[in-house]
Amino acid sequence: MAKGYSVFVGLAIVVALCVAAWIFSPKGENQTTWRSSLILAFVSCYLMWFITFMAQLHPLIEPRRSNVRIGFEHE
Repeated sequence: MAKGYSVFVGLAIVVALCVAAWIFSPKGENQTTWRSSLILAFVSCYLMWFITFMAQLHPLIEPRRSNVRIGFEHE
């Protein structure tokens, strides 16, 4: 199972990718567009992963046992 430090490892990877996108973006009139698009894509993917990971690591609502079908026992 993943630990809490996975968030920081993922952040370091995303920061490295953002720096690489900043340095190695193609030169030309669209350089700013390339940089912005790549960095926004990396950050958006990281935020989606981070929110999902934290929701599973520390859920706000605990599952409750439902006694709707008391007579039913799972085999």
